[in-house]
Amino acid sequence: MRRILHIRSMKPLFRIALVALIALIIALQGCTSVRYYTQVTRGHLDLMSRRVPIDEILASSDADEALKARLRTVLEARSFAVEELKLPDNKSYRMYADLERPYVLWNVFATEEFSTRATTWCYLFVGCLGYRGYYAEEEAIEVAADLIEQGYDAFVGGVPAYSTLGRFADPVLNTMLNRGDADLAGLLFHELTHQVVYRNDDSEFSESLASFVQMEGVRRWLIRQNDAEGIERYQLGQTREDEFVALVTGAREALGQLYLTDLDPSDMRSAKRREFEKLQQAYRELRDRWGGYAGYDGWFDRDLNNAHLMSISTYNRLVPAFSELLHEADGDFDVFFTRAESLAEMDNDALAIEMAALLEKATARTSGAVPAATAAPGGN
Repeated sequence: MRRILHIRSMKPLFRIALVALIALIIALQGCTSVRYYTQVTRGHLDLMSRRVPIDEILASSDADEALKARLRTVLEARSFAVEELKLPDNKSYRMYADLERPYVLWNVFATEEFSTRATTWCYLFVGCLGYRGYYAEEEAIEVAADLIEQGYDAFVGGVPAYSTLGRFADPVLNTMLNRGDADLAGLLFHELTHQVVYRNDDSEFSESLASFVQMEGVRRWLIRQNDAEGIERYQLGQTREDEFVALVTGAREALGQLYLTDLDPSDMRSAKRREFEKLQQAYRELRDRWGGYAGYDGWFDRDLNNAHLMSISTYNRLVPAFSELLHEADGDFDVFFTRAESLAEMDNDALAIEMAALLEKATARTSGAVPAATAAPGGN
């Protein structure tokens, strides 16, 4: 079964409010953003117009049985998210929308040629982010090509889901369903986390927090399912993910140090190229240690640049800090989210100190070492 609702069939007050909201954003952001926010308006209205209640699909005799099975998993994971992870009990992810494409958005990531810091774009309500999303892949590719022509490093990555931070009832999308049950549940946990704690102008904090809740949520979900085989597969996958992230993070740090040197541009480009060649070789060696597992080949089968590395770090660098935060909360997500919200409200300097301390303690706990004393703010 497939039912498409057109924009004119949406509740009038919702339609008026959404159009007014986007119009306000365009007015405040300036004329140069009109094209961007026009596609945002069009894309989001189309997405919302396609929503169908999941209960309605499950009750239909015409609906595809495979789709029904996936949506039952969604509802089970949705209940688990509320009960176990203390995530919001609202209308999000209780409807389904088929977008008839593989991704909901394509994000553009960019850095300067000799920098590992993300180029940011600023938006009303959510602040500045280290990426920019487009509902049409060709538009994202065009923007990335323009950035590269200007001398930036850039790349485009497909996105299966996004969060409106609780402002709208986000639906489950067909773009989310092409994954196993555990990964599907994890994606729901990730997006719902953004509705609980979100730090404006800090993609790394917000995405790392959501990534940690996703990982821990899936672990608990599999334990609840009593799926020993699934737990083993998930743990193996997490081990590989950790090694992949460590590899990429290490390369990013090495490049960051390189860019602090006073090499002339030509020599800097040569040194940069060698660092990426080292990364490719290190991955080949890692894949051999994995017995030929090729799950990350697609990521490495590209013309890698700073922007690729930055995107991985954004979603993962602070994950160990949030693991430590949950450890200190004795595994209680209510306490965890209260503390995470307090961290999100700190100024940048205070937060940097707190996160560095959590990262150090996490490293010490997992290695058995004793953490060094953390310097107080303003100390030498």
